[in-house]
Amino acid sequence: MEIQHFSHHHPLVFIQDHSVAALCLGCEKPVEGWSYGCNQCDFYLHKGCAELELAPQIQHPFHPKHPLTLLPKSPYPSVCDLCDKRFEGFVYNCYDCTFDLHINCALLQSSIAANFPNSLHPHPLFFIQNHNNEVEPHCSGCQKPISGPMYHCSDSDCTYPRLFNLHKECAELPLEINHPYDRKHPLTLLPQPPTHPQKRQSDGRGLKMSFVCDFCGTNGDHSPYYCATCHLLVHKNCISLPRHIMITRHLHTISLSYSLRQSQVEDWMCKICYEEVDIRYGNYRCPGSRCHFIAHVCCATDEATWDGTIMPEGYDERSEEVVHEPWNLITDVEQIRIGELMVASEIKHSYHDHNLRLTFSGKTKDDDSQCDWCTRPISTPFYSCEQCNFFLHKDCAELPKKMPHSFHKHLLTLSNSHDEDGYSVCSACSQLYQGFSYRCYEIVCSFRIDIQCMYFSDTLKHPSHEHSLFLVHNNEGMWCSACFRVPFPWDVLYRCMKRCDFSLDLSCAKLPLTCWYKYDRHFLTLTYSDDSEFPQYYCDLCEKIRLPNCWFYYCADCDNSLHLHCALGVLPYMKLGNKFKSYRHKHPVIFVKNIWNCPPCKVCGEICNGQAVECKESECNFTVHWSCF
Repeated sequence: MEIQHFSHHHPLVFIQDHSVAALCLGCEKPVEGWSYGCNQCDFYLHKGCAELELAPQIQHPFHPKHPLTLLPKSPYPSVCDLCDKRFEGFVYNCYDCTFDLHINCALLQSSIAANFPNSLHPHPLFFIQNHNNEVEPHCSGCQKPISGPMYHCSDSDCTYPRLFNLHKECAELPLEINHPYDRKHPLTLLPQPPTHPQKRQSDGRGLKMSFVCDFCGTNGDHSPYYCATCHLLVHKNCISLPRHIMITRHLHTISLSYSLRQSQVEDWMCKICYEEVDIRYGNYRCPGSRCHFIAHVCCATDEATWDGTIMPEGYDERSEEVVHEPWNLITDVEQIRIGELMVASEIKHSYHDHNLRLTFSGKTKDDDSQCDWCTRPISTPFYSCEQCNFFLHKDCAELPKKMPHSFHKHLLTLSNSHDEDGYSVCSACSQLYQGFSYRCYEIVCSFRIDIQCMYFSDTLKHPSHEHSLFLVHNNEGMWCSACFRVPFPWDVLYRCMKRCDFSLDLSCAKLPLTCWYKYDRHFLTLTYSDDSEFPQYYCDLCEKIRLPNCWFYYCADCDNSLHLHCALGVLPYMKLGNKFKSYRHKHPVIFVKNIWNCPPCKVCGEICNGQAVECKESECNFTVHWSCF
């Protein structure tokens, strides 16, 4: 089957299954399936584009002065006057005005927008319900990408830079509103900042003027609401800021305050970003008389901090009805008196089958027992099971069933479940672990933190640095000052409050300050710098080079230095002796720490010294390094 198409001088042949990589020369999109083509010219059209009934001339509402003529391509290098894209395909063209609409935009359905206010734009606007993702420019009102229904100015005399397009929501904003900040006067919507000299700032080139929003204290340059009497300027998005919200960075409800007197808050430091809050502008603060929490509007409402829940007017979390149910998962079986306190000496825990007894006796450094929840070495006081090898720190046993945490915006729930392999990855430090965790069960949220990370808060004082550190959710462009690792985007990172060039990821922040290894009778100390000369930069265990600025463990008595992973193992939060499954071996395997009589690795053949994976099945002699596994 052949057709003669206006866009090509040869007949075009029907192709049922197009297999050549090519673009349709009508719409400039990849050709797939049915098409028409001229093989000798490498000219191809979608079947739909070739069979479009296109009028040779049209009168289009976007260019009412002259008719537009259909051409195979524009007579000059062209940009579509609706979507602002360069193109070379079919075009409706006005040569006198150098006006072009590529075929997809020319066929869009539009209608004149009635009663659009001249105060926002002097020309008529056309409403386009569905632009089929053809239009990519930003909205002229909010400067965000356009999606969904839109309004468009096609007037050739429009002096607006480039194109004037508006989201439907931006075009239909009310021209005046009443707001509790300024109850005496209405706020008026403006297309650009006013000329009041105290409110405007130049971008340095004299082209674009900006303003500072009185509600959030950040810059803006498009379509504010304005009170001419009070010289009040507000982003359109800030008009609907919630009055009361709850965030996991603070225990109480925080409220939007539009301005503060000098006496209302003693410390003007934002408790999220730890930069000064300008009290001339809006902020969130705790209304409690003895609480000095204050935060920038943008910090408090950031999507990493706030889950979007708005608290009702007059809400007070302290007045909520108390639900009489256990807040943790333990039941006291037997109690003893210690001084004036009654302490549970025997408990039943929901996540263990047997009763657990409280122990105050110490553990030696030769004992490798670990807490089954946090995987830290056992220290007193702790609960243990007389019927199985189960240990639980007292503070871990008393953890609440649910709790908010500054690392995440949703409420977290205590969990003993893992992935199908029998271990999990902590969302805060990216480390593998086998203990318990706190998990988020909100839809489409897989956040979980291990118990060791849970004990950290939004601020940290670490002996490696003279200043306090604070939690940052956006770690782009940062790296850990201890290991020089560039964190994953989701990793928790602490930064110096004084803005020193010092940051610490969570995996390094929770390193133990002391540890031991089998060839040294003293404890090793976490050391932050090495003043030795270059030949001394090596590890006494693996005998490989150490980076001088990376943290390491050191024994001053024996002059022994170890890499962090050589001293603690590559997987310090895996529970020794626990079984887990893997597709790499037919049987379940266990995680072990080999010290004496170490077998050879089945993969590399070297001795499996330290952390390894073993299979305990009688007919299977399988031992392998974790790194080889």
